[in-house]
Amino acid sequence: MVGADIPAFVQQIQHLFPRIMRYLEAEATRELIGLEVTPAQMNALVVLYEPTNLPMGELAELLGLTESAATRLVDRLLRMNLVRRERDEVDRRVVRVRLSSYGRQLADLVFQRRQEQFTRFAERLAAEDRTNLIHGLTALLQAFQDLEHESKEITTTFSDS
Repeated sequence: MVGADIPAFVQQIQHLFPRIMRYLEAEATRELIGLEVTPAQMNALVVLYEPTNLPMGELAELLGLTESAATRLVDRLLRMNLVRRERDEVDRRVVRVRLSSYGRQLADLVFQRRQEQFTRFAERLAAEDRTNLIHGLTALLQAFQDLEHESKEITTTFSDS
């Protein structure tokens, strides 16, 4: 589909994405087998993995949740001993969230399972196809981010009016 026009591209995307999403959702379910966490809970653990701790508002934004929904999610993770919540030392109004050692171990296990799955996937692709896929997915992510940014600008413009 080299040089395909936009309608042909859209048709191909509409055909491929649901199938790809079903596969990814099935993989996400498999990687959580026996861990007693939901995909949403695991997503929060993954988001909290790299930073030492995140303010609740930033965590909510990264998860695509309202702050109240993120708070309820963190409450559940806290009861499961997967995260710790603490007040910011500089601004006591800010609540920060970080992984507990158990939460980090759980995230490590899921990352290990993902690493194995993506390795099996990558082994079935030619090197050029892997490179093209990374370039394409990077461009797709950038397009999504650009559209999201534009949408926020429009929303801000309307709310300021």
